[in-house]
Amino acid sequence: MRTLFFAICALFLATSEIQAQNSPDCRTAIPVCADQGPLFFEADGSGDIDDFDPDIIRRSGCLEKGSVASANIENNTSWFVFRAGTGGQVGFDIEALPVGGSGTVTAEWDFAVYGPDVDCADISNGTAEPIRCNYEVNDTNFTGIGVNPENGQQGAPFLIGSQNTYDEWLDVQPGEIYYILINNFNTNFDGDPEPYSIVFTGTSVEDDQNTALDCTLRDEFLGLDIIACEGDPDITLSALNSPAGADIANVAWTVDYEDDGVIDDALTGTGPFGAELIVASPNSGRYFAEITTITGTPPTVADVGGILITFYGIPVLDRVEILDTNLSEDPDMNNIEIFVDGDGDYEYAINGGEFQDDPVFRDIPPGLNTLIINDKNGCGTTEPLEFLVVGYPKFFTPNGDGIHDAWNVLGIETLNDPSVFIFDRYGKLLKQLNAATIGWDGTFNGRPMPSSDYWFRFEYSEDEEGLVVAKTRKTHFTLKR
Repeated sequence: MRTLFFAICALFLATSEIQAQNSPDCRTAIPVCADQGPLFFEADGSGDIDDFDPDIIRRSGCLEKGSVASANIENNTSWFVFRAGTGGQVGFDIEALPVGGSGTVTAEWDFAVYGPDVDCADISNGTAEPIRCNYEVNDTNFTGIGVNPENGQQGAPFLIGSQNTYDEWLDVQPGEIYYILINNFNTNFDGDPEPYSIVFTGTSVEDDQNTALDCTLRDEFLGLDIIACEGDPDITLSALNSPAGADIANVAWTVDYEDDGVIDDALTGTGPFGAELIVASPNSGRYFAEITTITGTPPTVADVGGILITFYGIPVLDRVEILDTNLSEDPDMNNIEIFVDGDGDYEYAINGGEFQDDPVFRDIPPGLNTLIINDKNGCGTTEPLEFLVVGYPKFFTPNGDGIHDAWNVLGIETLNDPSVFIFDRYGKLLKQLNAATIGWDGTFNGRPMPSSDYWFRFEYSEDEEGLVVAKTRKTHFTLKR
């Protein structure tokens, strides 16, 4: 009776003017809750973007690309996201349904669960592996986490050839976020949309299905914030998965481009009732939807927090600065900090070394160095960038022994029209140097200056080729006698 009930409901939804919309992309995963019983969806295609680049990611957990050149981990896919409301045991049943509500079931659904608290970028680049996964087949129409309701088979860690389509229960903690990928790779021979249902199960759902999953996430029906790359395909936002369901008279869209709390523009949606909005690169901003209902109960339904969409591009180097702090044993080495134009998530590599998240590098030699900046969201990597560190001795000892007797800026001869100005602690100019000057001997008007710290600044004309020159932030050195 359960299968028949599902099939009848699926047929009813298929004939409704508005039904639950599918999301084939992780970045627009549909927020779901456990308080409504069976949820019905149709999967049709793999979305606007490859969540798994077929040229790079050949496997995600138990899901594989396969040996066919044109294959992908994804085929007919759906993405969902849920937030645990209480701690305890959570699972789900995915039931394959016949196309059109009757006839033979042709789909064989696979799934993967990612979490807790990972994001789509981590999933796509392979950093986050699924914690539950299954692509086995058997003679039932069910797959999922927990216990197969048709044959009572207990979930177990995935094992090829086991014919167990269920994995172990999830043990969740309140507030944790999980993504579910549902996918049919093998049996979609005719390309038709394929229906299925999903029901959440487990002891926490049995205790209270209204609180087991945090249903306030469903109020964020536009989905979680999206990070995308400039040039990515358009993002389609939908108001059709809101708590209003089919009770939609119209949808009003607005955007706060600066995400500063001020609405900048009203936008026009597409489709029935204007319920969808197309967001194209590079229009970053926080987008809002307010639904006016037909019944007036309630009058409106809104995603109050909206969804923040941020488009990132290839990193652009702003500047390189030499830091005052030098932990090196070699006084001629320098500590530098990299500054990027933008607020993306970057990693850095210098002189062919390993990438690091910290923009501060220690023990960088004077002269030409090479920098590569990578956007960790997958939005691009710079070509190798040359920058010049014009170093300076941190101390000198003008005592006539031939060692460190004069002080000068290292590499000054590589700059155009350089000038170096040396000051005492009170700001009095003691010496001006240029490219032809041997250096400062520690005297002023022929009199030796005392042991102390001295400050300098240097000026130069920009290189014709636009060479990046590391700037000094605090520029002082020590005279020792």
